[in-house]
Amino acid sequence: MAQMKTVAPSARLDSELAKRLLTQMQLIRRFEEKAAEMYAMGKIGGFLHLYIGQEAVAVGATAACRPDDYAVSSYREHGHCLAKGSDPRRIMAELFGRMDGLSKGKGGSMHLFDKGVNFLGGHGIVGAHLPLAAGVGFAIKYQGGDQVVLCYFGDGAVPEGEFHESLNLCALWKLPVVYICENNRYAMGTAIHRALAQTEIWRFAETYGIKGEAVDGMDVLAIRDCVGRAVERARRDKVPTLIEARTYRFRGHSMRDPAGAIYRTKEEVEREKQRDPIVLFSERCLKDGALTEADLKLIEKAVADQVDEAVAFAEASPEPPPEELFTDVYKD
Repeated sequence: MAQMKTVAPSARLDSELAKRLLTQMQLIRRFEEKAAEMYAMGKIGGFLHLYIGQEAVAVGATAACRPDDYAVSSYREHGHCLAKGSDPRRIMAELFGRMDGLSKGKGGSMHLFDKGVNFLGGHGIVGAHLPLAAGVGFAIKYQGGDQVVLCYFGDGAVPEGEFHESLNLCALWKLPVVYICENNRYAMGTAIHRALAQTEIWRFAETYGIKGEAVDGMDVLAIRDCVGRAVERARRDKVPTLIEARTYRFRGHSMRDPAGAIYRTKEEVEREKQRDPIVLFSERCLKDGALTEADLKLIEKAVADQVDEAVAFAEASPEPPPEELFTDVYKD
């Protein structure tokens, strides 16, 4: 196994950065917990794939980028969209299928999209968005820009042809795309060793002659540093990187599979929860003196209020009228 990069404990943690990272992770966690509640109450329909446990990846990766950089994701994308800066109220309204949602309720949980923050969508077909990220990278290079594309996907996308085709094209054409595999070890419900002959996903980078790296996906600072190196390469040299963030989802694949008890043990889940990225980072902040216990409580309260406000906003938003079915179908 590759040695994962971690942040040296001696590195002093800046208070402002600590507050921002912890607030974003707490916001994602509370938002997802509230979304699960709303789903159970029948206020959210369709599928709902929660990001609980993986918050450090989206927050750490986004912290290494500029606001004008792009992000593309799969269907487990609430956290990526929130980290990119989307309004939690409009995301929740989208989950509710309401007019004030990001896509007027037409996208729902699996297809969030916010052009205003350069979040170019959650995509429901496994692996299908990886070539889209390559296309965005090509557009950036073609137009002479210096933005970078973050492309998030799960380990279940690695056996797909789009994964290999995309890495090949990005390496061949030197495109500024950072591919981030959030390896939570089970894809939909199949253990990684049963799906991949090569279980060290970062090593697929070697095939295409690009940089690959494994990183602790439960360490927000390690993610930030790892993605930061990849972003710097992409801006400077217009080259892609493949990052394997080794993480773990605490819930099942979706709310239709709330616990994931069929393919993993309760003992394993409880063991992995001992490395909760929010708890680990909170402890680091307290140890370094970057935040106090009072700061942590204020963050939790502010986030809880923000998520409650998002739910109230979604509930107050009107249902789309029937004629809305025919709008935004074709580009004018």
